[in-house]
Amino acid sequence: MKLAYWMYAGPAHIGTLRIASSFKNVHAIMHAPLGDDYFNVMRSMLERKRDFTAVTASVVDRHVLARGSQEKVVNNINRKDKEERPDLVILTPTCTSSILQEDLQNFVNRASIETNADVLLADVNHYRVNEMQAADRTLEQIIQFYLNKAQKNNQLKTSKTLKPSVNIIGSFNLAFHNQHDIAELKRLMSDLKITINSIIPEGASVQELKDLPQAWFNLVPYREVGLLSAQYLQKEFNMPFVDITPMGVVETANCIRQIQYILQSNSLNVNFESYIDIQTRFVSQSAWFSRSIDCQNLTGKKAVVFGDSTHSAAMTKILTKEMGINVIWAGTYCKYDRAWFEREVGDLCNEIVITDDHNLIGDLIAKVEPAVIFGTQMERHVAKRLNIPCGVISAPVHIQNFPLSYRPFFGYEGANQIADLIYNSFTLGMEDHLLEIFGGHDTKEVLSIGLSYDSEITWNIESQAELQKIPGFVRGKIKRNTEKFAQQKNLNLITLEVMYAAKEAA
Repeated sequence: MKLAYWMYAGPAHIGTLRIASSFKNVHAIMHAPLGDDYFNVMRSMLERKRDFTAVTASVVDRHVLARGSQEKVVNNINRKDKEERPDLVILTPTCTSSILQEDLQNFVNRASIETNADVLLADVNHYRVNEMQAADRTLEQIIQFYLNKAQKNNQLKTSKTLKPSVNIIGSFNLAFHNQHDIAELKRLMSDLKITINSIIPEGASVQELKDLPQAWFNLVPYREVGLLSAQYLQKEFNMPFVDITPMGVVETANCIRQIQYILQSNSLNVNFESYIDIQTRFVSQSAWFSRSIDCQNLTGKKAVVFGDSTHSAAMTKILTKEMGINVIWAGTYCKYDRAWFEREVGDLCNEIVITDDHNLIGDLIAKVEPAVIFGTQMERHVAKRLNIPCGVISAPVHIQNFPLSYRPFFGYEGANQIADLIYNSFTLGMEDHLLEIFGGHDTKEVLSIGLSYDSEITWNIESQAELQKIPGFVRGKIKRNTEKFAQQKNLNLITLEVMYAAKEAA
């Protein structure tokens, strides 16, 4: 547990709440102090949803701290069961409430006696896992619970559908461009003549979960959420799964070929190579654009990539394999996924960074001075301070990542969107320089050698005036080099003489 004003992944209970509120007619109750109940506001604001978020706080107040919860949690579960009539009530503790060491499983068992709804306690360790890990585990727990329940009641359907079908696992609240990505996956499956058996958890009912084994295979587009569920279904029901993220023309083709292999393994005579060829050469514009003279100008440009495992790895592959851009370093804040990430992109970049420390990331970016950054909203703020172009490619999400227009990152249309994002990120950097030359917005603010740089270095009036004469696209680099020189010489004031000395020393 640590105090921070920015986190790439939130606490565990947020992950559980994201899964619970994604299902239809599921109500979540968190045993938490009032400070932890910001999820409702966050979801309503960012997702632009018209319905109320089905989350209630069973507040840990001074009375609970003094006497324990007693009947409070049980009464809240029973009250919501009568008011909302949900199919499932899921209770999640928080780090704060866990300090009380109350037997929440006992509360769940007692409440289950009187409720019509099923009641579950989220099976996650709130001290050891983050938001993504908790979401992945909670989804697996719910699936496992309802498949076991269906098996006991002889309602489990294990016979396969007549036509090829798929479960798409991992569509859930507050995910990056998720709704548009799922729409693109639906279109892709339709083109391949594959029926959608179920999409979970977003908009799905827990009563549908007993039908999951009927699908021919599972598709897990995001590693962060859905992988545990797919592995469970493979182990218990021998269901194969595809976990190749269809992002960019190369990986989309690889994903389709993996689907083709599974269908052929089930004695279905299919060949999707002609579809891949037509989509790549004629439908998607990104493959053509990557060979155009405009994109050739980007060859060898330096970039850094940072985000969750799925998007960071996929973006690194697109930049290096499809655009010819040099990725100086690529990284992820999903520290638990280090082995997979290193295996996927280890040969595609100069260095791999695995950390959830945003200060370290900011300093690494300032140190290498890339031509462009592809990262999260935090890296966008870093880029603005360093006057470096940035494209946002990963959660944590901002309201900008829920566009009203159609903006998928998956499939062949997603490849077009990503190609635009990459190219515009670079060209906008040159645009700032042109605006400065011919008149436009102010681009003079630049920073020092690192974002966690603490020393007090000031510029006198003459040196500031000289700095403004330098073109904007190199001004930031010159300022940082000068401040670095001053720091090495233990100088707190930068004058014209210091600027010239730094230039000579460079």
